[in-house]
Amino acid sequence: MSEADATDIATEAYLYAYPLVTMEYTRRGLTNVAVPDGTKAPMGQFARIRQYPDASFHTVTAPNADTLYTQGWFDVAKEPWLVSVPDMGDRYFLLPMLDGWTNVFASPGTRTTGGKAQTIAVTGPGWHGTLPAGVTQYKSPTAMVWLLGRIYCTGTPQDYDAVHALQDQITAVPLSSFGKPYTPAPGPVDPSVDMKTAVRQQVNTLDPTAYFTLFASLLKDNPPAADDAPMVAKLAKIGIVPGHDFDAAKLQPAANAGLAKAPKLGQDKVSAWTKDGVLAGDLTFENGWAYTTKAGTYGTNYRQRAFVTAIGLGANLPDDAVYPSSQGPDAIGKYSGANTYVMHFDKGQLPPVRAFWSLTMYNGEMFFVDNPLNRYTLSSRDPLETNPDGSTDLYIQADSPGADKESNWLPAPRDRFVLMLRLYWPTGTPPTILDGSWHIPQAKEVT
Repeated sequence: MSEADATDIATEAYLYAYPLVTMEYTRRGLTNVAVPDGTKAPMGQFARIRQYPDASFHTVTAPNADTLYTQGWFDVAKEPWLVSVPDMGDRYFLLPMLDGWTNVFASPGTRTTGGKAQTIAVTGPGWHGTLPAGVTQYKSPTAMVWLLGRIYCTGTPQDYDAVHALQDQITAVPLSSFGKPYTPAPGPVDPSVDMKTAVRQQVNTLDPTAYFTLFASLLKDNPPAADDAPMVAKLAKIGIVPGHDFDAAKLQPAANAGLAKAPKLGQDKVSAWTKDGVLAGDLTFENGWAYTTKAGTYGTNYRQRAFVTAIGLGANLPDDAVYPSSQGPDAIGKYSGANTYVMHFDKGQLPPVRAFWSLTMYNGEMFFVDNPLNRYTLSSRDPLETNPDGSTDLYIQADSPGADKESNWLPAPRDRFVLMLRLYWPTGTPPTILDGSWHIPQAKEVT
């Protein structure tokens, strides 16, 4: 095999492996605690986020102020885990579960299962057994499972209390302990795990040997999908065989030379997907807004999967949520708080959703913006004023647009900012963002 051929294969392999390696690093960081603590919890336990962050919060980029998270990681290699969910009534929630490859293999919640109390079993690849009566089985293709639950909350003290009560009733036990007294053991803490450096940076700086060695070890419990057979054949040419360890020392010099180039070339391909993905039809860009309705499940579109992993790990199925973002009013310009902007929605053309929508303001580093109203979003829960013709204008600027318009004001910083529109449970029939029949209006600069 020539060095050029090895480079091409290794670059493809890098993109293919990127989600699985990233999930592992994310799992390590979010479970490396003895007991649940804020955003982290040991394997098999839930971390329950109790309140929305404010502008001082800089731990995670692009935080939301719409849903409170209840998240946990599970290893279903040896036995299933059973998750009990209380009666949610008419409160919107979803409990998407991601496999090791970042595919959402199940998404229990208001949209799919309704709000009644339920117990679900998450089973691993190859598991065969009997589950208790009344339990719904969801089959994970991998041993690694990330349950990234979200519960709608208005953010008032009273609603916080109500959601906290629901969060506390979402519990998980291994099948062998179901129906018995169960107290989870403290989790092991590994001091070698980097808890400060961003996961993306940790993954992107791995040398190729470490990267592919970890990837090969992860393949043992997180096997490729049947449709990945052509990629699996390519992996074998550079010494990566599912179920076996990777040993770079056994490769020919040309193969190792190709592997050495893979990280940079692979990361360049991820970055270039912002443009290439539009041409391929996997990303949409209009009126300054970029988004995808092809997330959550990816098939063999490995580049799209790696791209979503890099910019939005944990993405929902589009039927559950779509997240358009905008850095400027068009492909060239950038938003600045030195200017004022208006988003105009014609009558009946506010974001079409069955759950809720929100427009969130971030600064250039994707964090909330401090402002006199302590307002980080405008959403369908706000009492927005409409114009005489029934249309709605949202005012996006640093200074108040006036007392009569403050209900529709999204405060901006003085300098650069970014907008994100969240549509939870988009309508399935036109007009809908899912098929492009609903168009996001431009945030136009007002001169």
